[in-house]
Amino acid sequence: MIAAEREHVIWHELECGAYAADLPLWRELAARFGDPVLDVGAGSGRVTLDLARRGHRLTALDHDPVLVAELARRAQRLAVRPVRMDARALELGERFALIIVPMQTIQLLGGAGGRGRFLAAAARHLRPGGALAIAISERLECFDIADGVAPPTPDLRELDGVVYCSQPTAVRATAGGFVLERLRERIDAAGRRTARQDRVRLDRLAAVQLERELRAAGLQPSARRRVRATADHVGSLVVVAERPPAGVRADG
Repeated sequence: MIAAEREHVIWHELECGAYAADLPLWRELAARFGDPVLDVGAGSGRVTLDLARRGHRLTALDHDPVLVAELARRAQRLAVRPVRMDARALELGERFALIIVPMQTIQLLGGAGGRGRFLAAAARHLRPGGALAIAISERLECFDIADGVAPPTPDLRELDGVVYCSQPTAVRATAGGFVLERLRERIDAAGRRTARQDRVRLDRLAAVQLERELRAAGLQPSARRRVRATADHVGSLVVVAERPPAGVRADG
């Protein structure tokens, strides 16, 4: 792995890899609905590897080639199939008992059009009686350290004498969603410092809207589950929808 790819993985792990508040729910759903499981937005394997180590069979999908390669390296000897693919163009030639979409990945698909393409494809990839479970954040608390607001605690890690620091600096509301801003700083063993801004845009999405879109895709919403907030991550709402048995139509 070249240096740029290695650091790409480091930043992803620093900002996302330690999150564990949602793992009990994904374990519960996997135990209930069974295998195979499709993890959408799998990254370097945070959820995929947790479930695979508990005996589940997974396909791990992400659009990022560096993260998919890292997941494949970590998943050796586990029942995991890593796939590089845009979720909006999902085509795997397989049906799943459970499809999970953790960590607001659904809010990265570019609005209702992107979500609709994914949801229709996900419905085609579900077995009758299977489930699609999607984590969303309906609201985010906006702030900007430029206004004098005390910043959240940064994510810090030292590897091979290099210090990596990811500092959230703002959450801004926009017409269609939210923009999350971070300052990524790197200090090497000689004390040289580099810094750059990182921005992520999340679509605004409420559970009632997502449930309407799930019904339009032929799925039946069946539950809403809460995942608690932590000191470092916002809470989320997981919307669960099921594919009706053959011959049964979704309500609405």
